[in-house]
Amino acid sequence: MTVRPILTAPDPRLREVSKPVERVDDALRALMDDMLETMYDAPGIGLAAIQVGVPKRVIVMDLAGEDEAPQPRYFVNPEILNPSEDTKPYEEGCLSVPDYYDEVERPAQCTVKYLDYDGNEQILEAEGLLAVCIQHEMDHLEGVLFIDHLSRLKRERILKKLRKEQRLAAAE
Repeated sequence: MTVRPILTAPDPRLREVSKPVERVDDALRALMDDMLETMYDAPGIGLAAIQVGVPKRVIVMDLAGEDEAPQPRYFVNPEILNPSEDTKPYEEGCLSVPDYYDEVERPAQCTVKYLDYDGNEQILEAEGLLAVCIQHEMDHLEGVLFIDHLSRLKRERILKKLRKEQRLAAAE
């Protein structure tokens, strides 16, 4: 397994719409293993393939607490079915928008249809943090960042700071 570099905003690749996966094979499982290793190293709780520069509809996630055994989840070609009309605000952050957090309002529950690590079709009822995380990561598959759910002013302020930080880092 390899830790891959994580793209950060405003990298234009993060705006790409990811392509469906044709089949779950050893190469895709190797990508998912690398993604999981990268997410743990960051550290984070979810990662979409586009965040490591691969425009495929693949997500990895692990919501286990610090004192719990790892509980990795793999979502290939996920689709959200029946999002609830009830919404809930949740403070979100993102490995591609480092060090910034803000509240985003999302459906409180949703059903997710996807292929698992072995290519088997699964259906998952998600609520709470799981529902938030799957929706956040699925946004990445559509080229959407959590800051796109914020006001234009907040979003522009964050992107301006990120550009400045990247310029300063490149000058070192």
